[in-house]
Amino acid sequence: MSHTRERGIDHGSVPPSRKRAAAPGTVARHRVAAQLASRTPVLPVLIVSVIVAVGLPGGAGLTWLPLLAAGPALAATTSGPHGVLCVGLLAGGLGTLLGVHGGAPGRELAAVLSALLAVTLASGLASALRGRRERVLAAVRSVAEAAQHALLQPVPATVGPFQVAVRYSAAAAEARIGGDLYALVPTPYGVRLIVGDVRGKGLPAVGVAALVVGVFREAAYEEPDLLAVVDRIERSLARNLRCDDFVTAVIAGHPRPGRLELVNCGHAPPLLVRGSGVVPVEPARPAPPLGLRALTGETPGLQTLPFGDGDQLLLYTDGVTEARDRDRAFYPLTERLARHLSDEPAHTLTALHDELLEHVGGRLHDDAALLMLRKPTTPEAALAGCGAQPQP
Repeated sequence: MSHTRERGIDHGSVPPSRKRAAAPGTVARHRVAAQLASRTPVLPVLIVSVIVAVGLPGGAGLTWLPLLAAGPALAATTSGPHGVLCVGLLAGGLGTLLGVHGGAPGRELAAVLSALLAVTLASGLASALRGRRERVLAAVRSVAEAAQHALLQPVPATVGPFQVAVRYSAAAAEARIGGDLYALVPTPYGVRLIVGDVRGKGLPAVGVAALVVGVFREAAYEEPDLLAVVDRIERSLARNLRCDDFVTAVIAGHPRPGRLELVNCGHAPPLLVRGSGVVPVEPARPAPPLGLRALTGETPGLQTLPFGDGDQLLLYTDGVTEARDRDRAFYPLTERLARHLSDEPAHTLTALHDELLEHVGGRLHDDAALLMLRKPTTPEAALAGCGAQPQP
């Protein structure tokens, strides 16, 4: 029955007589016409037509002919080699008409048309190379997206007792991924998460981020103590990092209701939202970034804070707080978080992310990650359990 309804929705606005009148040949011709129209380089054809329309009545001879080369040259930026060739042939044919009508000498007309042919061939080659680069870029983008899903897996809207939202933007827009990292996993010891920032950018930073996330996901399931999870990451980085590399990170855990554990390793302090107030959670004992413990000898400490119904926690990377506008002013995250607070973390982060992009003029110069937790109140949790579905 569902298939019948779907067919009715697709064709309900078309009378039966019209359906019978639409012969297969007519449909095929319409499809071919639509494909040709979509591939036609409209602007280059329009430019060639305007040049001929201006030059033909005046009988200006060779005056307007060189401008016809703009047609195939422009087509190379928007169309494939076939479109460039079509525009070149059109320009050549109309140029011949324009030259003959203007009484241009045959030798000079041949020279101009030869130059037009050369421009057409060069533009066709440029168009073919552009298409090849676009295909390579599309393949790279697909690989980058696959790497992003493997490294930064989508986070559902609810994990354990929490509402969750994540926003991530890589500074290298074509790469889709960068040196910032996050992960959130339910474990036998409660929900655990990490937000971190790898020193540097590019592929080396991505490799380190993948290492940290992989070790965290494994250790979070196996280690009952949150500090032991941090130690596992530290040992792995000590074996694999170069001497000048490090990772700042905040690792958090929710071992039991009403309690949140934090370990801050040289990272920006999370922002705790309680009621309408926003308070930075400064580490009780500052610790070096991950990968530098052997140089300092300092070990991180475990910080515990109450986390009850309605409380929220925002973790972020310095790509957010160090984003500057045209006047070199930093993005005021604490102030803007208080302005955009809502009971839906996804709405809050969407507003922050959009405002952040507006603050920097549309493009970030560093990777930026935002992850927000909210402990819903008891009535909200009951409602979510009855009908709400997690969204990735």
